[in-house]
Amino acid sequence: MVSEQEAGEILPLVDKYDRVVGRCRRDEVHRLGLRHRASHVLVFDQKNRLFLQQRGLHKESSPGLWDSSVAGHVDDGESYDQCCLREIEEEIGLHVIDVPEQLFKLEACAETDMEFSCIYRLVTEESLKPDYTEMEAGKWYEVTEVDRNLRERPEEFAETFRLIWARYRGWGAPIA
Repeated sequence: MVSEQEAGEILPLVDKYDRVVGRCRRDEVHRLGLRHRASHVLVFDQKNRLFLQQRGLHKESSPGLWDSSVAGHVDDGESYDQCCLREIEEEIGLHVIDVPEQLFKLEACAETDMEFSCIYRLVTEESLKPDYTEMEAGKWYEVTEVDRNLRERPEEFAETFRLIWARYRGWGAPIA
């Protein structure tokens, strides 16, 4: 169950070109399937392991599924980069000053819950401090282990993460 505070967050609405055209409560954005924005961060350690978070069971979309290291909606008046930095601090407790490398942007579509999503890559040697009010669990994975798990058990991963990983790995189509 999403908290009233979370449901009432104001998000920017965007058109098919990702231009801001209005604003709306988060719960309405999702209920009506309106285009909006998100940032996702793939966090790697020095051994090239990827940190994945298991989404909170209270989340409205993909509860309990494995997802990007960090992910969140772009708030009203905020840029993708600002959202990226804010979510890194909120979800894994790292204070990052420089915006991580932006890898690519996903178009808003049904598979992304109508979110345009900027995807970033962060490499860190610092210890993460996951916020377990935001997620159920977090775990470091070898890249080959992520590949294998996605092929063997795609249903355990959020659909947006499947799109992100397929594009990141150059697979073309995501694992269904």
